[in-house]
Amino acid sequence: MNILFATSEAVPLAKTGGLADVAGALPKALNKRGVDTRVVLPKYAQIPAALIGQFVQIATFNVSFGWRNQYCGLLKAEFEGVTYYLIDNEHYFKRHGLYGYDDDAERFVFFCFAVMEAVRYMDFHPDIVHCHDWQTGLIPFLLKTRYFYDPAWAYTKSVFTIHNLKYQGLFGIEHLQDLLGVGHDMFYADSLEFHGAGSCMKGGLVYADKLTTVSNTYAEEIQTEYFGEKLDSLLRYRSGDLIGIVNGIDDELFDPMNDAALEVPYRNSISRKRKNKVELQRELGLPQSEEIPLIGIVSRLVEQKGFDLITATFEEILHEDVQFVILGAGDAQYEHFFNDAAYRHPDKVKVWIGYDDRLARRIYAGSDIFAMPSQFEPCGLSQLLALRYRSVPIVRETGGLKDTVQAYNEYNGEGNGFSFTNYNAHDYMHTVRRALALYRNEEVWKQIVNNGNKEDYSWNRSAKAYISVYSQLLAHRKENDSWPVIL
Repeated sequence: MNILFATSEAVPLAKTGGLADVAGALPKALNKRGVDTRVVLPKYAQIPAALIGQFVQIATFNVSFGWRNQYCGLLKAEFEGVTYYLIDNEHYFKRHGLYGYDDDAERFVFFCFAVMEAVRYMDFHPDIVHCHDWQTGLIPFLLKTRYFYDPAWAYTKSVFTIHNLKYQGLFGIEHLQDLLGVGHDMFYADSLEFHGAGSCMKGGLVYADKLTTVSNTYAEEIQTEYFGEKLDSLLRYRSGDLIGIVNGIDDELFDPMNDAALEVPYRNSISRKRKNKVELQRELGLPQSEEIPLIGIVSRLVEQKGFDLITATFEEILHEDVQFVILGAGDAQYEHFFNDAAYRHPDKVKVWIGYDDRLARRIYAGSDIFAMPSQFEPCGLSQLLALRYRSVPIVRETGGLKDTVQAYNEYNGEGNGFSFTNYNAHDYMHTVRRALALYRNEEVWKQIVNNGNKEDYSWNRSAKAYISVYSQLLAHRKENDSWPVIL
């Protein structure tokens, strides 16, 4: 089985968020199960020179799209058993950062066409092209239109994964028509048109053979008007092809027993874990105590992550015997709020604006409780990392948070964290106070922490689910393909 991952970012080469973690870790897990999985992404300027130096150029060719005819280089290297290809065009990708440019439509339309052409120069024929988010959404569209009878793509099926439905790649219809070289017939509601705009995301949602998203609950939520970002009717129409598969984490990369960032290695020992808490407290200038519960937050500081709830209740929760350590960056109002709180409560609050991988790991290991009360969360990796490092999550019951964190039940002893349903500050505060109260019961707390060790949240489980999706598709041949028509 040959799988080609088409993605706009992937660890260890380029990363802005969780998509890169998925595109870096899932191919490794698939390859361990005998699937030849390879990854193709743009050659960005920010890829470290030490990694770029390991790539070998295997082809140069021109890519025609619309009236344009652009140079493209194809490079190849292998990291940790996974083959990576880079699409090289300095005009589009030799820039600071990955996204946010006025010509992002042209950049990623080029990338989609370049992937379609690059397959001719690979020593590899994909059985399935697995596309991720709007930046690659037009690949399934091209596979079912311009390249449908192309021998380079003979019998290839497509899978499109929604990592976050909110980001859809919306551009002007005339602009996308010009880039794709197609007429108005491709911009009706049953194709790429979206409320008067052109949608790259719809290229995947309409034309891919299978759709996946990153948790079972999120797959259900996006079929509702509240979470569906005006695509819920299309997703309900395609519900038979939509599957939720929870993301995993790299349990070798994130292993508290072998993490160089930690002061004391541990697995399930709460006493050894708490030595990391004391060391974190010392490093940040907090009073050092194993008894004081420490709440950790590692997140983008944006409303989606529940920071309106956190800030609304922060002062009141600080009346408790508790400490907070917050790492992240985002909206100025939240950055200012936490900097001010840290100034006024130096013995209870420490804040690091920005991101630091070493400190993030030390917060996961040093915190007793991890707060993640998101407004919505397609999957979420932070709660999985918290569980891996035996920090007990507090979450709102949405998306992947609901699928991975079960509220502790004092009657039967089950549950690996704390959760609340309604998105309001009082429910969040009540849940935090319940967690703080139970923290002081050593036996109960040990039970909750141990419960978090029972589930397998590695990529191994996710890889099995994706292989099942791929296997279903390979039971069909391309000549019998048809794509859904929205009535």
